[in-house]
Amino acid sequence: MSLAPRLDLRQTQSLVMTPQLQQAIKLLALSNLEIEAFIAEEIEKNPLLESPKSLIGGDEEGSRPAQPEAPETRGEVDGLVSGAADPHEPGLDLDYATESHQSDSLADGGGGQDGSLGLNGISASGGLAGDTAPDLDAFAAADLSLTDHLLAQAGTAFGDGDMFIARALIDAIDEAGYLRADLTEIANRLGVARVRVEGVLKTVQTFDPTGVGARDLAECIALQAREADRYDPCMARLIDHLDLLARGDLTRLKRLCQVDDEDMADMIRELRGYDPKPGCRYGGEAAPAVVPDLFVTRTKAGWSIEINSATLPRVLVNRRYLNELTSGPQDKASKAWVTDALASANWLVKALDQRQRTIIRVATELVRQQEAFFLHGVSHLRPLTLSRIAEAIEMHESTVSRVTSNKYLSCARGLFELKYFFTSAIQSADGGEAVSAEAVKNAIRGLIANEGTKVLSDDTLVELLQKQGFDIARRTVAKYREAIGLGSSVQRRRVKALGG
Repeated sequence: MSLAPRLDLRQTQSLVMTPQLQQAIKLLALSNLEIEAFIAEEIEKNPLLESPKSLIGGDEEGSRPAQPEAPETRGEVDGLVSGAADPHEPGLDLDYATESHQSDSLADGGGGQDGSLGLNGISASGGLAGDTAPDLDAFAAADLSLTDHLLAQAGTAFGDGDMFIARALIDAIDEAGYLRADLTEIANRLGVARVRVEGVLKTVQTFDPTGVGARDLAECIALQAREADRYDPCMARLIDHLDLLARGDLTRLKRLCQVDDEDMADMIRELRGYDPKPGCRYGGEAAPAVVPDLFVTRTKAGWSIEINSATLPRVLVNRRYLNELTSGPQDKASKAWVTDALASANWLVKALDQRQRTIIRVATELVRQQEAFFLHGVSHLRPLTLSRIAEAIEMHESTVSRVTSNKYLSCARGLFELKYFFTSAIQSADGGEAVSAEAVKNAIRGLIANEGTKVLSDDTLVELLQKQGFDIARRTVAKYREAIGLGSSVQRRRVKALGG
């Protein structure tokens, strides 16, 4: 073997993802609201792009996009980059003043419109037109936060000398109203004695809502009991032993508190009237509402699947600005820049249209596979995998996975994430067709809800489920029961014993 250096030529093949393909894959996984933010960034970077909103009330002539026709969807991103266009498909270069479009929202009507992607009676409309609906939430007054509420009270309770300590304590109170900081650390940070911080905290704990500023649940309940003038020695001992109450050890509690059954029931009833999270009645940040990306409605012709165009932003190529750029003299660098910007703009418009078509295609097949759910409810939800959808529509499984991520579907039965419809299979007890894990969870929830005074053990649940046709093991019942937030038979029996 020669040890001397030498130069070899090797020919290899590798799969390289172009920037456009990477962007197309990224667009599939984004929700409509995330797409809106993405488009806003692209408009900032590319002056040839603009939102159709800017055309309202103005001259639209010359501002329409020159755009290639959309390719058919096949495989990963399904021919988006290949440029194979359908000659019979209308282009996206539409005149918004003269063209008629598909329905913009659920209120505009069902399916069966021209250009829909419905399969075998399932109609799917994309809703490419229509202005964004007004944001009614923007007119709502902002809720007063807990911090602002406490600071307003501190301004009247403290002078300048203690106000900075009160502000530090209030900043350490979480949304539930509990103080989540060590008093010694606060005292060292502010350079004051701990006893002074404790004195300020006692005053803060008198603020509204009652129980705010507590360091644990027992202190929170004790503050509310004192405010209600019910903090006697018996109640104090009960609050000090909340762990026994949680375990349902009423015999030991009665002995510790030195009360009889009637007094113990009265004290427990009093405890239930207190708020364990007093700060939650004041708003922190408002939880964002889940906006559906798709609407599914039943029509005479079948099922109508429609993209929510109210949250689906659109983008056009500014043809007038392009003409201004190309009409004058240009050097080589300017021509190259305009060409690149135009190609990028046209591709983005085409990619957004292809994303919409891909979502409609996946949703159409999903509705077909889970039609029994939309007709009869969760008990008829079938086991479903991503590969099954991908095989039916001739797409790659990863494409289906991205399409179903972060997207929600609204139907007559409620609002569901698309991932909700993909569940594991549970074998039927009679050897028939397998059932969905969600259907089993729903059955467990119904059995426990109707158990009455006779608490059902997991073994009993297994027997009852087998009578309903579910072949399921005890450990699986326990796992599903815990997943839907239901306690064991022992825990439920204790709650019933406490009168809950």
